[in-house]
Amino acid sequence: MRSVRTARRWAWAAGAGLAALVAVGVVTPAEAAPTLRLQYRTSAAGATVDQVEPWLLLRNDGSTSVPLDRVKIRYYFGADSPSQQYRFACSWAVVSCSTVTGTFGTISPAVAGADRYLEVGFTSGSLAAGGSTGDLQLRYYRSDWQRITQSDDYSYGAQSSYVDWSKVAVLLDGNLVWGTPPTGGTPTTTPTPTQTPTTPPGGAGVVFDDFSYTDANDASIAAHHWTIRENAGGPGIPGASWPKQNVSFPTVSGSNKALQLTSVTDGTGAGTQQSEVLNQRKFLEGTYAARVYFTDAPVSGPDGDAIVETFFTITPLARDLDPDYSEQDFEYLPNGGWGEPGNILYTTSWETYQNEPWVAVNTHTEVRQSYAGWHDLVLQVANGEITYYVDGQLFATHGGIYYPETVQSVNFNLWFIGGGQIGSSTPRTYVQQVDWFYHAKNEVVAPSEITSRVAAYRAAGTSWVDTVPAP
Repeated sequence: MRSVRTARRWAWAAGAGLAALVAVGVVTPAEAAPTLRLQYRTSAAGATVDQVEPWLLLRNDGSTSVPLDRVKIRYYFGADSPSQQYRFACSWAVVSCSTVTGTFGTISPAVAGADRYLEVGFTSGSLAAGGSTGDLQLRYYRSDWQRITQSDDYSYGAQSSYVDWSKVAVLLDGNLVWGTPPTGGTPTTTPTPTQTPTTPPGGAGVVFDDFSYTDANDASIAAHHWTIRENAGGPGIPGASWPKQNVSFPTVSGSNKALQLTSVTDGTGAGTQQSEVLNQRKFLEGTYAARVYFTDAPVSGPDGDAIVETFFTITPLARDLDPDYSEQDFEYLPNGGWGEPGNILYTTSWETYQNEPWVAVNTHTEVRQSYAGWHDLVLQVANGEITYYVDGQLFATHGGIYYPETVQSVNFNLWFIGGGQIGSSTPRTYVQQVDWFYHAKNEVVAPSEITSRVAAYRAAGTSWVDTVPAP
């Protein structure tokens, strides 16, 4: 699981055609006076970059609100080669990346600085009179992950703060209301490529674990294909250890036991202990679920450290930008982190990443509120979509390139974000608990049905079952 949030949230959609074009390919201006104004900056200035990062802010200077689904924004650039393909990402947006779409179009014949454009749209929302969208932190990158030359792109500027920017166009109902598009070619919108959905063939085994173990040394843990991590390394505070004894199995209600992860820090690497438990790599399509207890405060010591409480699936990264890598995360940050000031729950789906320099290829959805207490977390991977539920309510749906292609492991870990510690040397201890884990291979199971199945296992006295074939 990666400590991300230099980049976050990606949306894909087919673009809409233009309503009107003049002979040279410029959109016909709207008859009404323009009310929308586009501001631009970039977080990746430079002649060549790993990914182009146009950050946009749309303002409504008019007296009436504007539905955002009527708005398109076009950023013009020149492809590095005629056949080069690009992919879009919404890293973060005040209006939520789940409402932001990005498609690529072509301009033929090419004009100075542009033979392509990124068209940004919205699926919902409204821009109030006198208001703004707030940050739209966008980016795009080459599908082969090579560096991009942007210095000669029409819409590019090395702006470190927001300024009015006429080289990015804004269209309202297909009519130009802001900016000056390049002239001379005819724009043609082309859909962003999507992955062909697959349909699981039906139920093919289940895994259920009630975590009824005595302690971290119980031989049944390994027999049931779980591993308690003890090796050093990330994520978390550099130099932290992962002691086996930080995993325990206390009774949480009645006779039910739970997996408990304990992590401790005094703000130093040597004084930090983190914890993780993982199952073998044999999971792909189907339904994953766990009942997880999140905490907002330490059980001892001062509060405030940036800590990550998790339930996730993952395929290891074999090399930088490994196309076979995948990851789907539930990540709860009770004290914020990654630029967030307070409680936030993320669901994040990964295609791949690179450590140095950092390139994150993922999409995420987030809710800013406390999630302290027990929660049923459900992840469905089927039909080309990744669907997240929290307590029976739909939380996020991701798809496209983020859909996993290779078998994954199931993991729970509790770790501290490096650099996110409070200024105290007093040790503080955090815990996370997991009441049960359930997986149905190649079957989409509704959250309510999962609850019934788990109750049936417990009523029958079944604490563990695994009929999913080994990889």
